[in-house]
Amino acid sequence: MTAYAFRILNVFAETPLGGNPLAVFEDARGIDDATMQALALQFNLSETTFILPSTAASARVRIFTPTFEMPFAGHPTLGTAHVVRSLSDAGDAVTLEMRAGVIAVRANGDEWTLAAKAPQRRPVAASRQDLAAMLGLDDGDLGATPLWVDTGSEHLVIPLASPDAVRRTAPRGDLMLRHASVTLPAGGSRTMAYVWCESGKGRVLARFFFLKQGAIVEDPGTGSACANLGGWFIAQGTALPLSRTVSQGSHVGRPSKLYLDIDASGSVRVAGDIIELARGSVTL
Repeated sequence: MTAYAFRILNVFAETPLGGNPLAVFEDARGIDDATMQALALQFNLSETTFILPSTAASARVRIFTPTFEMPFAGHPTLGTAHVVRSLSDAGDAVTLEMRAGVIAVRANGDEWTLAAKAPQRRPVAASRQDLAAMLGLDDGDLGATPLWVDTGSEHLVIPLASPDAVRRTAPRGDLMLRHASVTLPAGGSRTMAYVWCESGKGRVLARFFFLKQGAIVEDPGTGSACANLGGWFIAQGTALPLSRTVSQGSHVGRPSKLYLDIDASGSVRVAGDIIELARGSVTL
């Protein structure tokens, strides 16, 4: 029997019980793939990460949802970097080797910033009427052009016409399967949609929905989708540099605050505060 230490953190949190929770296993050597997946299901958080040695970065990281492994995700990247700094002499500049590549992360106190990969994008096949029906909205509730955007994890990014439309969004799972699913490199698929609207000067209100074992789940704070929002702004030819404060999670009782910055060269960064909540171990 071996004890594996883990930590519970809240990412993009302004209070100890806000933000998006994350479980991080400090040293995953000796844990096989199937057990990592089973542990992620045991914790049943949106993601659980596992730290491993790396010859290419400060640490190698694997990210699991309760049902599949992800190549990259925002809040697991920031939260895991926070733990890597605590465990090593990496300091405030950490690099994490992930399946999506090596991601650079930097800290200012307990606020962490990741540098996203250069965005890729593709058009959406579904009509505006299809997307409105999928979201439980009227056609007029949709805003500018929706896009598939990928800065490490591809999402369907859907601008809405008003903050009220964001609040009223009530997706249908069957239509999300039809219009918001992508195939995973290792096989299978995932279904996710990010809706948002400008809600004031320099502010965005956003919600993120995904299917989990057939049920619609709302994520409290989604760093990868925030990075993809940066890719959406770039695709629209928005004047740069650009900064936005993104509010997410209030609809599920976990208010989250994310900071999106795009510099003049088009480099996308996402930041947020991290609060460590608990430590423990699992014996296997």
